[in-house]
Amino acid sequence: MNILIIENTWMGGSKYGFFEKTLLTAFSILPTLYARKLAAITPKKHSVNVLTERYSKINFDEPYDIVNINFTTSTTPRAYEIADKFREKGTTVVLSGPHPSVLPEEAKQHGDSVLLGWGELNWLQLLKDFENNELKPFYQPIKYDKSVHIPPTNIQLPGFVITGAIEATRGCPYKCDFCPETNLPGGSQFYARPVDDVIAEIKSMPQKTLMFYDTSLTIKPDYSKSLFKEMKGLHKKFFCNGNVDELARDVELVKLSKEAGCVSWLIGFESISQETIDKVGKKTNKVMEYFQAVKNVHDNGMAVVGCFMFGFDNDKKNVFDETLKAIKELEIDVADFCVLTPFPGTPLFNRLDKEGRILTKDWTKYTMKNVVFEPKNMTAEELLNGVKKMYYEFYSNPYTVKRIVRSLRLGLYPFFMALARNAVANMNRRAFYTSK
Repeated sequence: MNILIIENTWMGGSKYGFFEKTLLTAFSILPTLYARKLAAITPKKHSVNVLTERYSKINFDEPYDIVNINFTTSTTPRAYEIADKFREKGTTVVLSGPHPSVLPEEAKQHGDSVLLGWGELNWLQLLKDFENNELKPFYQPIKYDKSVHIPPTNIQLPGFVITGAIEATRGCPYKCDFCPETNLPGGSQFYARPVDDVIAEIKSMPQKTLMFYDTSLTIKPDYSKSLFKEMKGLHKKFFCNGNVDELARDVELVKLSKEAGCVSWLIGFESISQETIDKVGKKTNKVMEYFQAVKNVHDNGMAVVGCFMFGFDNDKKNVFDETLKAIKELEIDVADFCVLTPFPGTPLFNRLDKEGRILTKDWTKYTMKNVVFEPKNMTAEELLNGVKKMYYEFYSNPYTVKRIVRSLRLGLYPFFMALARNAVANMNRRAFYTSK
């Protein structure tokens, strides 16, 4: 069969030129790992082409047997437009990704079948059914177990790829109210690949740096420690995600990650209010442990990328100034700020919808840079302006230079990571701050 996998992922709302395409591909951002997982597990007897719609033109006249369109909430209208065009030509269309997984009935109006969840196993079942003319309208996630062999995802990509992408574990058991990923069907099932398989994949990767796309490498510390021990001597550098609790308490884990080649940890702090953290179900976060988590990472020569959200019901107008003060005291190297967004399928969306606080269901607005619900203790405009203020002040030129210089003490790789991330964030800050 001739198969096309299309990614329709929101990456700023505009098409990219040659430089942007090269950068996103080089650092293994696009195509995302999900598209590569589907392509990797597809039986070799089939021909598979992976296309990122944001910067590649779609040939609607190509005789594909199946087109799988994977998309997020904010790109829904465009995904449906693509699906409708292919179906008009008689091509079988499968819809997959976060949005169709939580609103399958909506998606089914534009596709022949809907693939739910993040797993690849239901994709294999779908292909088998299609070959037997028994295609079903919906395919639920199939649970992983020890008998499942997940193939390497380092498939051949066009262009020069500097940073490889890999996943050692799947899923997250901490179903935070706002998280669109763990609230997908099957998204909270945690599965760890055999360490030997992961090491073999890493060894096969030509890139010297790689990104772990795992939700968190601190969910099962013993597993991660075993992985890091086996990575010693591979001479790889990598970036990964982790939670506050283990990074603050398990010094051995942090140290082993450094010895394995870790350059930085991305941590979802989300809020500096413990009451807020408790209400959204972020079980891994204790505000009183933030400082220790950052210190442990820094003491071992790695950088910290912190993520923060604004718009929680406990947030008042002073939350921006207080958060900025706390971040500076923590000496976080890079920070991402976003507007709390109630994605469909999350408990947050269900609650706000029930309370009549969802302002729009125009899915194109669900980018984490728009206010799509009515905040409790400030206006929508005040919330948006507050997040813009965070970007503007945190990435002001003097403070950005100070952070970059400070990162020199962490070593060469963390310094270059901090330099690059701060530069990109500074450009995004200018665009975001001046946007209407």
